[in-house]
Amino acid sequence: SGDNRFVDYNEPQRMLEYAVRLGVPEEDIVLDYAGRRTYDSCYRARTIFGVERAVIVTQRFHAARALYLCDALGMDVVAALADRQDYTIRRVTWETREYLALALAWWDVNVRHPVPVLGEPLPIDF
Repeated sequence: SGDNRFVDYNEPQRMLEYAVRLGVPEEDIVLDYAGRRTYDSCYRARTIFGVERAVIVTQRFHAARALYLCDALGMDVVAALADRQDYTIRRVTWETREYLALALAWWDVNVRHPVPVLGEPLPIDF
């Protein structure tokens, strides 16, 4: 799941390519091109893809928000941290962004209730 609003920026495709390079069979991967924000990704996982339980693979600085949103939207989730670098240099920037994003996540869940781009259900079967 990720942003792909620009021709030269396609998070889902890049993640697919990386996962395949690591040995994940391409047929076991489902791309979500409309998960432009973490809220959207969690909402769509539950609503469009029928996900009830999941492992979220993300960076440490993002895990709390992703877990909060998925839990609030009705999923049983755990996080697998995928930090590939030390964020020390930009730590203040990322932490500040995450505090603000976590506040927005709370606002979205408890007040705003935005509905992201939806579409036809595409249940993921295991």
